[in-house]
Amino acid sequence: MSGTPAREATLLDAVGIALAEEMERDPRVILMGEDIGVYGGAFKATAGLLDRFGPHRVIDTPVVEEAIVGAAIGASLRGLRPVVEMQFFDFASRAFDMITNFAAKHRYRTGLGVPIVVRGPSGGGVQAGPFHSQSPEGYFARTPGLAVVVPSTAEDARGLLKAAIRDDDPVLFLEHKLLYRRAKGLLPEGDGLVPIGKAAVRRPGRHLTIVTWGAMVPLALEGTDALAREGVEAEVVDLRTLLPMDEETVLESVRKTSKALVLHEESRTLGVGAEVAALLAEKAFEWLDAPVVRLAAPDTPIPFAPALEAAYLPGPATLLAAARKLAAY
Repeated sequence: MSGTPAREATLLDAVGIALAEEMERDPRVILMGEDIGVYGGAFKATAGLLDRFGPHRVIDTPVVEEAIVGAAIGASLRGLRPVVEMQFFDFASRAFDMITNFAAKHRYRTGLGVPIVVRGPSGGGVQAGPFHSQSPEGYFARTPGLAVVVPSTAEDARGLLKAAIRDDDPVLFLEHKLLYRRAKGLLPEGDGLVPIGKAAVRRPGRHLTIVTWGAMVPLALEGTDALAREGVEAEVVDLRTLLPMDEETVLESVRKTSKALVLHEESRTLGVGAEVAALLAEKAFEWLDAPVVRLAAPDTPIPFAPALEAAYLPGPATLLAAARKLAAY
């Protein structure tokens, strides 16, 4: 199947379009998850797919995440290509053993890949509290054998999800719920595949680099607009894939700007930003004119109260303060 004609879509629309296109293209693709069939998913990413493809390919499951992923692994080893929805990605922790100790290691142990995708909403900004607003990508991004993907645009959501479904090894696909209806774009004609493992430069600049992903990308772009009015040209690198990380794009940017700010929503300590900082310390030290700056959430659970959540998450004021300080170093 060549895909849909070019059309405007939200990130949420793009996820549903990608699922439908891949199910149409490949009869081995099945969907599994809680309330994804009759109800159409908690955020309606799978709405209409049960009627279109039937209950043998859109499978409502019990509320047991480890069993869902375990069944998906078994189905993949029998020739299917399951896509599992976590109703909230926070609950992937319930399937941590299946994901990290079985799916991720299976090719190393047996030579056989596990072609599953585990996808679902993550992140904060919608006052959903500490059990429905986490950014758990760092838990998984240190696991060899996995790919960890976090799109920030509708185009990437469609293109990266299609690439993930076609991958012969397990992919975790985190969709930031704040972007579901806020991120809009023109989906290209055809498949619109986006390669896993390749970052994107969202805005070129020469004074400093902001490395980020997910819902922090639009925040970074908003910040660069304000910085540009002050004469500071910041480059924004959207990692898109956290594992495997596109080191070369990050290094190429920092070689040019000589300053780096890593911006992420997950907690600061041992986050993916620490890995980016280590990469720059090891491979870009000679080009750095300032210490690498990390701007992230504090090491606490994400609060529920709107005012507390706003203080917890990186925002325009904290980003501009950090970027101005770095630019002036």
